[in-house]
Amino acid sequence: MTVADALPAAAPRDAPLSYAAVGATQAPDLLYYPPKGFRPMERQARIGSGAARFETASAKLMAWGVQRGSGLTVDDIRMPAPTDTDYAGLVYDAAGTPVRPRSADAEQAYGEDGTPLVTPGMTAVVGIRLLGRTVAAPVRVVYLLDEPGRRGFAYGTLPGHPESGEELFAVEHRSDDSVWVVVRAFSRPSSWLYWLGYPVLRVMQEHATRRYLRSLSPARGV
Repeated sequence: MTVADALPAAAPRDAPLSYAAVGATQAPDLLYYPPKGFRPMERQARIGSGAARFETASAKLMAWGVQRGSGLTVDDIRMPAPTDTDYAGLVYDAAGTPVRPRSADAEQAYGEDGTPLVTPGMTAVVGIRLLGRTVAAPVRVVYLLDEPGRRGFAYGTLPGHPESGEELFAVEHRSDDSVWVVVRAFSRPSSWLYWLGYPVLRVMQEHATRRYLRSLSPARGV
């Protein structure tokens, strides 16, 4: 049985996201003014230099390489329904303000191993090891980044996830030719049960983030 089989029946995949501030991981002042009640986080690590390095790392990232490379599982990947425009995603300006809906008519792309590349509105179940067991953490991709020198995506939590919030994964090719992986997030426990274990959740999130940053390292053959 995969972790997707453990998804509660009360949390359908077309359910609304479990938080309101969709897209706030793009806000420049996220670390100082996070959505009320949420804890912000940003971490980054250099993973090389040059255009070829950027292309290789960003291609891996867009095929769920950060999650899988850090030891998580990604199961039950589903495309948004063709008629579903609610989750096609939004286009944001530099301040993180939504300016228009994203087009939903782009053709689905696939990685070298046949994995569907990340698409706005796509849902998946991430398998997280928590206190000795695998917890099903359903997520929905809320936007993509595809800019000169910057590529990535963010997903938000769905009901049934241990946390509530959003996480952004990006690869950046900077002006000094260096290439960096960046993780930004805001989160809080999703229920009273997880609030009881909040100190443990914070330690686990920090540990997971360190593994995210190492997942695209050249030392791992990426």
